[in-house]
Amino acid sequence: QVQLVESGGGLVQAGGSLRLSCAASGRTFSSYVMGWFRQAPGKEREFVANINWGGTGTHYADSVKGRFTISRDTAKNRVYLQMNSLKLEDTAVYYCNARQRDEYWGQGTQVTVSS
Repeated sequence: QVQLVESGGGLVQAGGSLRLSCAASGRTFSSYVMGWFRQAPGKEREFVANINWGGTGTHYADSVKGRFTISRDTAKNRVYLQMNSLKLEDTAVYYCNARQRDEYWGQGTQVTVSS
C-alpha cells in the first residue's frame, strides 16, 4: 500500500521557520518527481515546490522563492520542505505529492502562521 505521510506542521509566528517532512512507503520513489502543494481555506490547491528524482532540479512557486527549500533523501524515501521567513499568507494545509505516470498524495499537514 502506497502512503505519503506528512509531518512537521504547526503554529508559528510570522518570520519564523518550519520544516515539513514527507515519508513515502509502499514502493520505490526514486524515479518520481516529489513535490509540495498547499491549500488555504476557500482557495484551490496550489503548487509550492518540486524536486526531480536526482535531487538536482527544483522548481518553486514565485510566492515562496528565496524562502522555501525543497530537498529529498532518496535512500530514505523522504522529501523535506524547509520554510523560512514565514508569512501570514503561507497559512494552509500542505500536501506531499509523488508523480510519475501515476500520482500519489498525502493527507496533509496544517501550517498556521500568526501575527
